[in-house]
Amino acid sequence: PDMYPGNCWAFKGSQGYLVVRLSMKIYPTAFTVEHIPKTLSPTGNITSAPRNFSVYGLDDEYEEEGKLLGQYVYDQGGEPLQMFPVMEESENAFQIVELRIFSNWGHAEYTCLYRFRVHGKP
Repeated sequence: PDMYPGNCWAFKGSQGYLVVRLSMKIYPTAFTVEHIPKTLSPTGNITSAPRNFSVYGLDDEYEEEGKLLGQYVYDQGGEPLQMFPVMEESENAFQIVELRIFSNWGHAEYTCLYRFRVHGKP
């Protein structure tokens, strides 16, 4: 609900995924990932921020390999809120989107995800 340090969805290690069901089917146009800035971090760094990630559109929650919508890198030196346009256009609308994180910025124990948003057209 807020951007205070530690108020995140954390998962063990540097790899994980999140599946989101949207309120309606949309044609995705962009995604945003938000993490706390280094200035708010008690340690002065944000090594737990996601680094390399991909986003997929799914036809249903049981689909193992959805339609790749793009591969991205969250820049730990950039703005806390970063927007990523869809790289792989799709003719399909999706109600289910998967965020797949492949690495973080060096934290050995966990990765923190503060906010993930999906933007698109109904």
